[in-house]
Amino acid sequence: MLFNSLSFFIFLPLVFILYWLVFSKKNQLQNFFVLIASYVFYGLWDWRFLFLILASTIVDFFVGQFIHASDSTTKRKTWLWISVLFNIGLLGYFKYYNFFISSWVDFMYLFGYDPKSTWTLQIILPVGISFYTFQTMSYSLDIYYKRLTPTKDFISFATFVSFFPQLVAGPIERASNLLSQITSKRVFKYTQCTEGLKLILWGLFKKVVIADSIAPIVDDIFLNYNDYSASTLILGVSLFSFQVYGDFSGYSDIAIGTAKLFGIELMSNFKFPTFSRNVAEYWQRWHISLSTWFRHYVYIPLGGSRVSKLTSVRNIVIIFLISGFWHGANWTFIAWGAFHAILYIPVFLMGRNRIYMNTVVAQNRWYPNLTEIAQILLTFSLVTFSRIFFRSPSITDAFGFIKQIYTHFSYESYHHPMGYRMIDYFVLLGLFILYEYRIRRDERSPFKFKSKAVRFAMYVIIVFGMLLFYDDQIDRSFIYFQF
Repeated sequence: MLFNSLSFFIFLPLVFILYWLVFSKKNQLQNFFVLIASYVFYGLWDWRFLFLILASTIVDFFVGQFIHASDSTTKRKTWLWISVLFNIGLLGYFKYYNFFISSWVDFMYLFGYDPKSTWTLQIILPVGISFYTFQTMSYSLDIYYKRLTPTKDFISFATFVSFFPQLVAGPIERASNLLSQITSKRVFKYTQCTEGLKLILWGLFKKVVIADSIAPIVDDIFLNYNDYSASTLILGVSLFSFQVYGDFSGYSDIAIGTAKLFGIELMSNFKFPTFSRNVAEYWQRWHISLSTWFRHYVYIPLGGSRVSKLTSVRNIVIIFLISGFWHGANWTFIAWGAFHAILYIPVFLMGRNRIYMNTVVAQNRWYPNLTEIAQILLTFSLVTFSRIFFRSPSITDAFGFIKQIYTHFSYESYHHPMGYRMIDYFVLLGLFILYEYRIRRDERSPFKFKSKAVRFAMYVIIVFGMLLFYDDQIDRSFIYFQF
């Protein structure tokens, strides 16, 4: 079920009403209802994959109990490895099996050997598997590191794993935040619900008006990159940066807003990464839940930055390669991760990887200075260049795209594949950037105006924009569903 579908706009009010008016007397009953609603929400994609969520839930629920009860380090490690291997095994089978087989076959071809059988499988990737497996693993890891005491309430734990607002594409929550709220009694708060509705509206705007309207342009340019000059290719990858941001941050806003309707506060997943002043700040603002997961469960256990510079650099490379591979079973994502490691390492070595952690651009000013503008443009350009690998279907296409830029370095006007005026999209993106700059200090308050009239006008503009740009001929699924 898509957030931007008619079925969800029927599903959500119905679940909301029943949640607060029928099942709110007992926390256990409320959680059971949310669990059933979440399974219905996910099962409408493919009910067979519900067994994978259930299996991951059962394994990690009992592993958590066994780790906590074990009195020896060996037993604790054994149970932890059961959790890790089971969840990684699910990912490996459904997401990476064919990739490894195909890579092995390509490797054999280099030596003149032609395998008669490739042993590939005709399987589809379960939606959200990369997200919920990481979420359940974090629970076992937190218990192993004694940061968390396991719950004995299976229903609450199953609700934590499958909570429908963030089940399919995050944020990837830790039990210390989400499970603790699920096991506690929730009280209806009008202000929390209105905040949630505003975030849902803003997320839908970013998805429908920004991401979906740009998608046909990006698809056309990347599909036919050999036919276009450098100016058009640069336009295409730049627009993809806004598409993927509008798509994924839009999903996160809708997820966070929807959770608020049920009295749950999810972590922020995006904090205006477009205005980052270096690559380190970008990763502090982009897909925060995944970056946080890798920092807590991979980077720090490897030694983090407490070890020698050389070992720290090694750890950074490992993190970015794994992050790239997490995004998809394709060498393009590994190249994308490696490119970001190359961008990040100089910032780290110069000691500038943490200087912007608690500030925003033009912190106490209306406008950024020239240095900040240059930093933002440089960071955006580097991150955008990396997305050539992220968006291309293969390494060959990625390098072909780059080669086309450097060998056909000329300007030509681009015509929309559906005949629309391109100037309208440039104006739209310009206004969007200016508006996000205005609200850059608070990602949870997209409509923070003192005047009620101004707020109402913004709501009207947002709704009108969605009606104007909505196109049922466009693929409306979210980009990160494929990850």
